[in-house]
Amino acid sequence: MTRDDLDVDPEELYGRLTAYEGRTAASGGAGRDPVNEPMIRHWCEAMGDTNPAYPAVAPPTMLQAWTMGGLAGHPGGSARSEAYDELLALLDDAGCTSVVATDCEQEYLRPLRPGDRVTFDAVIESVSPRKTTKLGTGYFVTTRMNVRAGDGELVGTHRFRILKYAPARPKNAARPEPMRKPEPKRKPEPEPERKPEPTADRPRRPRPVINRDNAGFWEGVARHQLLIQRCLDCATLRFPWLPGCGECGSQRWEAFEASGAGTVFSYVVMHHPPYPAFDPPYAVALVELAEGVRMVSDITGVPYDKVRIGMPVELEFLRVDEELELPVFRGAEA
Repeated sequence: MTRDDLDVDPEELYGRLTAYEGRTAASGGAGRDPVNEPMIRHWCEAMGDTNPAYPAVAPPTMLQAWTMGGLAGHPGGSARSEAYDELLALLDDAGCTSVVATDCEQEYLRPLRPGDRVTFDAVIESVSPRKTTKLGTGYFVTTRMNVRAGDGELVGTHRFRILKYAPARPKNAARPEPMRKPEPKRKPEPEPERKPEPTADRPRRPRPVINRDNAGFWEGVARHQLLIQRCLDCATLRFPWLPGCGECGSQRWEAFEASGAGTVFSYVVMHHPPYPAFDPPYAVALVELAEGVRMVSDITGVPYDKVRIGMPVELEFLRVDEELELPVFRGAEA
């Protein structure tokens, strides 16, 4: 059900929601695996973190990773409490059927080391008053997880905040165009006349991690093509690139060129934390392509405060420095 606002008494609902503050959100949780070097190496490779301290210790920001149950769940069943399920069900009944993670805060008391066995519990710390956002109207729910190791020593805390909301219908949302067959090979279009960002007096943007699974995508970018994968067994489209199909498990696939048309499905305006290669505030959007898949991208051509859900966008290629060129999307002010 899509609503622009909630049709329940806000004071009564808020009173029922805040009654859950301080109650258990999860208890008796245990990590599926002890802290281990292979997971640390995978994390560091994905993040591009070459700190020589790893993998003798785990990166602090992996704190939550050791508590995740994965597709199989936690040993012995879910650690989530009935109280937390009741809170979410109450919000669902009020029309807040959608959810988005908004932010997290972590505190590190000591590093985790290979061999540590992680346990955790969590509490419902707070429920905000009703808020109206660009996504819709709802409530921010914050949980605080205590992460322990060994004989119960507290090693860190993790505050996680979600927005449970009734989605607002985007105004004048454009319908995606039907999927087009790829056109015959053609010469790359001339690059947009955009000067590379200066690199002498400022850091470069982070480099993408290119491996055997996504190398074809970046080869397409070099030809000014945005390539999407299509499963050869069930025809499911996928992006970002993966070695196998998430629907049928097939490893047979082909790549085809996207039309370049899309709409802004969702977006955030980045203010903090600042990164030296970027100038906040700026908009980062989740773009829904005409073909149906979604990708995260910069939005160019419009100020950050003019980006809107449903805004039509078109693909372009932005050279950010002498070595790096990225697919981005250009919007147009209404």
